[in-house]
Amino acid sequence: MEMMKLVLISTFLFFLLFSTSHAHLAPRTLLHSFSKSSTNSNRSLTTKELWFNQTLDHYSPLDHHKFQQRYYEFLDYFRVPDGPIFLKICGESSCDGIANDYIGVLAKKFGAAVVSLEHRYYGKSLPFKSTTTENLRYLSSKQALFDLAVFRQYYQESLNLKLNRTGVENPWFVFGVSYSGALSAWFRLKFPHLTCGSLASSAVVLAVYNYSEFDQQIGESAGAECKAALQETTQLVEERLASNKKAVKTLFGAAGLEIDGDFLYFLADAAAIAFQYGNPDKLCSPLVQAKKDGEDLVEVYAKYVKEYYVGNFGVSIQTYDQRHLKDTTLNENTGDRLWWFQVCTEVAYFQVAPTNDSIRSSQVDSRYHLNLCKKVFGEDIYPEVDTTNLYYGGTNIAGSKIIFTNGSQDPWRHASKQISSPDMPSFVMSCHNCGHGTDMRGCPQSPFNIEGNAKNCGSPDAVEKVRHQIIEKMDLWLSECHASGRSSMLCYL
Repeated sequence: MEMMKLVLISTFLFFLLFSTSHAHLAPRTLLHSFSKSSTNSNRSLTTKELWFNQTLDHYSPLDHHKFQQRYYEFLDYFRVPDGPIFLKICGESSCDGIANDYIGVLAKKFGAAVVSLEHRYYGKSLPFKSTTTENLRYLSSKQALFDLAVFRQYYQESLNLKLNRTGVENPWFVFGVSYSGALSAWFRLKFPHLTCGSLASSAVVLAVYNYSEFDQQIGESAGAECKAALQETTQLVEERLASNKKAVKTLFGAAGLEIDGDFLYFLADAAAIAFQYGNPDKLCSPLVQAKKDGEDLVEVYAKYVKEYYVGNFGVSIQTYDQRHLKDTTLNENTGDRLWWFQVCTEVAYFQVAPTNDSIRSSQVDSRYHLNLCKKVFGEDIYPEVDTTNLYYGGTNIAGSKIIFTNGSQDPWRHASKQISSPDMPSFVMSCHNCGHGTDMRGCPQSPFNIEGNAKNCGSPDAVEKVRHQIIEKMDLWLSECHASGRSSMLCYL
């Protein structure tokens, strides 16, 4: 017994030595960045960079090239030695740390370590010094999943080494939101032996060629009055583009967008973001009132776009400029080109105008998207949507122990799994501003709310109910991992 006590005490002291501290993080999410204005020091659990050598091509037995991949660890809540390890997947942007969202609450509850791996090609995890189409050939969800599997094994072995043990497996649970939510579901599907389960929040598991449901959901979320005002605004913008193109683009601060489709896509996204991230009133209230008062809707919408979408939310207009997307040099905006490559090769998600009753301009159609893919990456680039859905299963994914969550107002929800199936529950948080990743981030998410605050949701109880269901499933599946011997105190001792 005395020997056992000594071992436990030494383990605890060793754990304190390699624990990490709190720092600052500017989080980002699918297709859009969060507000850059917040400087709250509690926005991250850690920003301390760690590195390991990752295989460049997991599918070639002959190519032994490696690249440095960045990751993070947060161990303040870790229950040594058999606590679970939460793998938080980073998505299609620079990953500058571990955000202090709801995962921190879950880690504290379950005594978990949190680790997070930056997606290949993004941020500082750079296999090449330029992003030519040829160099992007290893950028895919399939390669990214193998990155996660290799990292998972590497980290478990390094933890065992630190704790002076061999052959022990801590229970692992995987988390992701949006594209990384899809990766979370796909990781559990392809590597079920490496994780006890996964949370796939707003997970876009269905690759969609013509994703007209995106705008249809915006119309439903907006309501009749706001939808009508948005439709009239689009019509007026199209008319002014035909008569005085320069003036209307200048009004929105977007004179640099020479291609009309790029400009109209920018305006459509500006509207969508209000519903996607839980701030519908920022858009609808002034626009509906302006329509009632007979004001110029285009000017009112331009004010919203410049002050909220560009100003508060922090979106760069050049993100929509195809000339910018062609730039193959590495810079802070390289992620725009990288994500479009994934869109143009694997998943599409082409946000096109519905045939009838559309909010966005009909000029933003599949032809616009296909032309963009060819102009930016070359004639041979085309989204292999059917192949992607055959490989992963789309919304018919044949996985197990995957939790799917969606916000009722999120336009991405129709690319997610919204119907429960055996061992894969699906929960929808229903409220006026329940959007993208609400279970993890709360609402609204711009400006960013630390610790996944749900108080600003139209129905906090709806969010908390889903969070309670998440905890129940996690508790069950982690317990089953413990019971099966995946983690054992006796192995350590």
